Amino acid sequence: MARLRHQPHRDARHADAHLAGDTGCGRCEVSQLQKAGPEEASDSGASQVTGIAFKVASVTAFIIMASLIKASGKLPPGQIVFFRSAFAILPVVVWLAWRGQLKGALYTTRPLGHVYRGLIGVTAMGLGFFGLTRLPLPDATALHYANPLIVVVLSAFMGETVRIYRWSAVLAGFVGVLIISWPKLSLFNGGEALGNDQMLGVLATLAGAACAAGAMIQVRNLVKSEKTATIVLWFSLTSSAAGLATWVFGWDALSARQVALLVTAGFFGGIGQILLTQSYRHADMSTIAPFEYTSMIFAIAIGFFAFAEIPTAWTITGAAIVISSGIFIIMREHRLGLERKAARKVTTPS
Repeated sequence: MARLRHQPHRDARHADAHLAGDTGCGRCEVSQLQKAGPEEASDSGASQVTGIAFKVASVTAFIIMASLIKASGKLPPGQIVFFRSAFAILPVVVWLAWRGQLKGALYTTRPLGHVYRGLIGVTAMGLGFFGLTRLPLPDATALHYANPLIVVVLSAFMGETVRIYRWSAVLAGFVGVLIISWPKLSLFNGGEALGNDQMLGVLATLAGAACAAGAMIQVRNLVKSEKTATIVLWFSLTSSAAGLATWVFGWDALSARQVALLVTAGFFGGIGQILLTQSYRHADMSTIAPFEYTSMIFAIAIGFFAFAEIPTAWTITGAAIVISSGIFIIMREHRLGLERKAARKVTTPS
């Protein structure tokens, strides 16, 4: 959900690069990849509504994916990463082939950059899946919202100017994260610990969000020279290979039900990436991005009906703060993008 800088006048192929930012439990959007040329999103109301519909559909697909993974049980994270990555390749490859972007997609002049991005992304997914199988679905979803807050921090370390408004939003967001996490990290909750499993789940989810933020920064670097399809396929292959490599450390024997759940989860992951890309073809980032947080509604509903999970007041309060901080950062980035665009128009000679 990262909201990085707007960079107008990108090549049209970068509209698909949202496919390349998938890490962690579900997805990470790289918002500096804008649409241009013939693929540029329409400003019409109908197109905006279509974009929102695609966005909500993508969020739904990713939450279904997360729910299927959670239902498969406490499996080794590497085993889950393999199924999530390998079975997402088919819908993505079919999609890229249909768009005529598959030919030469694996050619790159930066193989080490892709491997580095793959390693960070795989780590993010593994940690995120570990937390997902040990925390209530609403809690895991809310904690993953820390991702855009961490991106702002990393951007500052990389030299981007971050002013008081965004720092204030980041600070408030981390307070929200602390509110969600505190009962699971202490002897709160009536004086009884909630167990090491949930404590480890919180720590893993937050570490996964940090790794996902790092992966997005690397994608931000790769898109300067690499095609969308190249980033997508290299990550799909490296994450599948990395997941498969963990087999030597011991995988669990799977039942037919678990295999079906994991294969379907991978497929929904690929479909979610495609739907996300389509949403940005119909509407601009500032319109689409806030609908990412509808995932909390779906997480609460699925958590209640499928897993008998009832979110606590701490989770609801903390999630509300984190979501508000994230939306503020989105709106602030949109405003700064418009200001930079206006400044370029003034300073560019005619």
